[in-house]
Amino acid sequence: MKNTFLSIFIFLIINQLPAQNLNQTTYCNPMDIDYRYNFEQQNEQISYRSGADPVIINHKGEYYLFVTISGGYWRSKNLINWEYIKPSMWPFEDMCAPAAMSVRDTLYLFQSTFEQRPILFSTEPEKGKLQFYNRWLPRLPQYIGPWDPALFYDEDLDKWYMYWGSSNVYPLFGAELDKSKKLTYKSKYQELIYLNPKNHGWERFGRDHRDTIKPFTEGAWMTKHKGKYFLQYGAPGTEYNVYANGTYLGDNPIGPFTYAPYNPISYKPGGFMTGAGHGNTFQDNYGNFWNTGTPWIAVNWAMERRIAMFPTGFDADNQLFANTRFGDFPHKLPTKKWENKDELFTGWMLLSYKKPCKASSTKDTLSAQKVTDENPRTFWVANTNKEGESLIIDLEKEQDIKALQVNFTDYKSDVFDSNEERVYTQFRFYVSSDNKQWKVIYDNSKEPRKDRPNAYVELNKSIKARYIKYENVHVPMRNLSVSDLRIFGNGFEKYPEMPKKLTLKRQQDTRNADISWEKSEKAIGYNILWGIATDKLYQTYQVWADAPNSLELRALTVGQKYFCVIEAFNENGVSGRSEVVGF
Repeated sequence: MKNTFLSIFIFLIINQLPAQNLNQTTYCNPMDIDYRYNFEQQNEQISYRSGADPVIINHKGEYYLFVTISGGYWRSKNLINWEYIKPSMWPFEDMCAPAAMSVRDTLYLFQSTFEQRPILFSTEPEKGKLQFYNRWLPRLPQYIGPWDPALFYDEDLDKWYMYWGSSNVYPLFGAELDKSKKLTYKSKYQELIYLNPKNHGWERFGRDHRDTIKPFTEGAWMTKHKGKYFLQYGAPGTEYNVYANGTYLGDNPIGPFTYAPYNPISYKPGGFMTGAGHGNTFQDNYGNFWNTGTPWIAVNWAMERRIAMFPTGFDADNQLFANTRFGDFPHKLPTKKWENKDELFTGWMLLSYKKPCKASSTKDTLSAQKVTDENPRTFWVANTNKEGESLIIDLEKEQDIKALQVNFTDYKSDVFDSNEERVYTQFRFYVSSDNKQWKVIYDNSKEPRKDRPNAYVELNKSIKARYIKYENVHVPMRNLSVSDLRIFGNGFEKYPEMPKKLTLKRQQDTRNADISWEKSEKAIGYNILWGIATDKLYQTYQVWADAPNSLELRALTVGQKYFCVIEAFNENGVSGRSEVVGF
């Protein structure tokens, strides 16, 4: 009898524990790191977290992330859990758009500058130990830089290079560095590439490429693959949904370079996290490539941003591409070299889009319904920031829940530095089948304190429920504000039907094309997949089903033929793809 009671007791205890996953295997953009408050992250005395211009490098089997003006950097062993490191020595001011490089046992680091600044190095970056590699890199002519620099070591040639540029006037530049003279300039800097928006539609400025302002090129990066040099760049401007990465190709590190016909290589103008420009390309421990970028938030300031990373590869023709299809849905982190570009997608669908939501309290007109609209620039604000304030989402039917993401907003925030005593987020998630009896599935209030403005929670096991409740424990801001509460998993009904009657027509301005399709019953969204060949449909434009069933695509290259398909998705899964249409 005693054993029976003991078994029942253990069973009850286990079933009361939150379904937290200590062995998380998935991630979801934007990256779940403790984005920093600092002196730049304020506008008219309103503070905000931000992260931009990411560089991730693989150094001795571990990953280091450097981000603009963050007072330090992050380290990870698995690309999921990131530890913030405040270094023993930082430059004369915080680093903007830093360059980082790993060569053998040494990590090199250099900041954007128009003045004289040193290159730093470390053989123990995990301990935050940085030292001067050189004292000063000589000053270049005014406005030349090096701003937005990238460091590159060509192992085959045993030569060192730097690339840089951030302007709508000047091009990207490059120069060889002299290792024997502590990586000072060995050659005169050279002009490498200019933007050409008259022929490259995606390089046009503005939302959906609709502004006439001269576009910006920035964020240089170099990758060498199978003897080719891929000089990468960000364009046309960070504060829009169409911020993207492109590449030019060369046979030598300093060119000449030729525009790649398949540009842009990383492009995400639709969905929740929009914008994928100004990042870098790195390789993980399994040999897989990744491309990082800077999605657009722009609540408190146009330059308010986050960090994303996308699976990236080189195809049989050595074409570089990043896969942004479902780019802000959960993806698996690989445990081997992937063979198919879509195999890392979990298949967990968005269950929360436009679902009813109720709040414990609401300030002014900043209502709870905004947290399910998949727009980070709209948000709910509670009357207080106290423990117990909550949101309840009704999925309208029982679904199989596998992961959640809560995205906080710095609404009228008064936090001006990331002091860990104050700056942390704690919350709980509950589920219910009847909106009465609730079960805790996640509670991080007993864990070490950490700020998670874009917290992603993968459940240890899926849970069937209709209602999900978010409950606040602590936020550092004076206003509890949530832009989006995103629920992922799968429904139990049919996938949507494959969209029909896909039509495409190039406009007289062949940088643009008009796309339309017949709506698919029960779809909540569509992916328009396009590229320069039927087997190279690498670009994705996501459109919600409650928007018009048409799209003006303005990212095309003059003189280049394209091909396109469309697929539909809902809470249950993804339809088949339509027939390929050339245009």
